[in-house]
Amino acid sequence: MTIPCKANEVLELLTGKWKHIILFHLMEHETLRFSELRRLIPDITKKMLTAHLREFESHRIISRTIYPSVPPKVEYAVTDYGKELLPIMKMLDGWGQQHMENLEEWEKEQPSSESI
Repeated sequence: MTIPCKANEVLELLTGKWKHIILFHLMEHETLRFSELRRLIPDITKKMLTAHLREFESHRIISRTIYPSVPPKVEYAVTDYGKELLPIMKMLDGWGQQHMENLEEWEKEQPSSESI
């Protein structure tokens, strides 16, 4: 029996080394150009950033606006629909912080291997 759980779809959308970082930057700055995102996330490759932006756009999480200029200007922004993810992401971040603190406390409570 399969239990219907749509959380998997949300987690898959946010899973990856860069996806949540991209969204946090876009939510913080409201509108960013591709080159600005690359500067904010220097270790991401152009290919990976492009792939993630396209995926978010296909899910209507972000919008892409192309301005007819030379060179072309492209801006990315979180849609109103995508902004609904912000409280979820903040909760995940808060829980992650709490989890790391709990792990540190647990490690301190464990007997060291030298005392065995």
